Amino acid sequence: MKQKIISFLSTCNEDIKDLCTYLYKNPETSYNESKSSNYICELLEKYDFKITKNFLNINNSFVAKKGSGHPKICYLCEYDAIENKGHITGHNMVTAMSVEATLALGHVIDTIGGSVILIGCPGEYLGGTKGTMVKQGVFDDIDIVMLAHPDTLTCESGSSSAIIPLGVTFEGEDGLSFLNKNTYTPLDSALLTINILNSIKKSFPDNLEINSIISNGGYTPLLIPSKSDVKFYIRASNSKTAEYGDTKIRKIVKLVTDLTEIKSKFFLYEYPNKELITNRTLNRLFSHNLKENGIININPPRDIYAGLSIGDVSHKVPCIHPYVSIIEESSITKYGSTDFAKATVSDFALKQCHIVALSLACTAIDLIKNETLLNEVKHEFFNNLK
Repeated sequence: MKQKIISFLSTCNEDIKDLCTYLYKNPETSYNESKSSNYICELLEKYDFKITKNFLNINNSFVAKKGSGHPKICYLCEYDAIENKGHITGHNMVTAMSVEATLALGHVIDTIGGSVILIGCPGEYLGGTKGTMVKQGVFDDIDIVMLAHPDTLTCESGSSSAIIPLGVTFEGEDGLSFLNKNTYTPLDSALLTINILNSIKKSFPDNLEINSIISNGGYTPLLIPSKSDVKFYIRASNSKTAEYGDTKIRKIVKLVTDLTEIKSKFFLYEYPNKELITNRTLNRLFSHNLKENGIININPPRDIYAGLSIGDVSHKVPCIHPYVSIIEESSITKYGSTDFAKATVSDFALKQCHIVALSLACTAIDLIKNETLLNEVKHEFFNNLK
């Protein structure tokens, strides 16, 4: 079966290269990825995948399917770029890896049974759409989710931070400041909230960090602002600790509202992310296939400080999010740089992309053909939830 997909993928090389290069040359910002999404869907249609565009009425999202029944193996695409900087974190390569893996598994899915699903997820840099998909039940009937990411080092899947992007708006009466010297203003409430928060941070857990900014405090000292917004970025190693920070802020805001009699309301200015829970059994299986296919040096699990929207998915279904180097050993290219973006379309990167895609497909085949192995992955997942 492995040889069959290797032979098939040799016929797809140009399509994958063209896809990766097209996304690199046509970067689109979060939630504006119309050309990228259309290009990916057209490629998948060429290989007889059933496509649903603007999935869940989310612009530029999609679902591609092939096969029937369980096990249902799901890969994910991210294809947004950063304005004026392009694909400096390699989302074009993320997509190329996932699409190639999907094509590989799709080529044999009718023979081995089960289903292969590719979901296009726009807007990753602004919190992503995977959390919305989780809430809509998209992953309720899926068995496995895998997403590989390009980097400067090859590492096993680890963890990520839990993120809550909490905002609060304070609202009051506007007016001339020199006529209302003894009146509390929305800006007063915003400043008091931040000051109280900074004063009690000593009691917070070490794995909790809260950063804040006043994003709307008025435009001239002569006028009292009718509104002031404070945005808090709550980051923690797990969701429980992040929720602790969220609760503390809400209590402070209630106190400030009672003291100043300035109204307040909360909002989320981005989508929150839960921490990534890596399935170690699935991780081990993918790493084995990666070595079998030619990438030998794999570093221990990488825990990243950033939030990942796949974290939400990992609380619903077994997941991995490994990192694979697309940089040759002699290079000093830094991740997140324009040089890294250029590296995504190099011959070396495309070779690595092929190995990763093949390994993702082989991992899926192992799980489909070996029910005991699939049950081991699921058993670990449910134990983690407990």
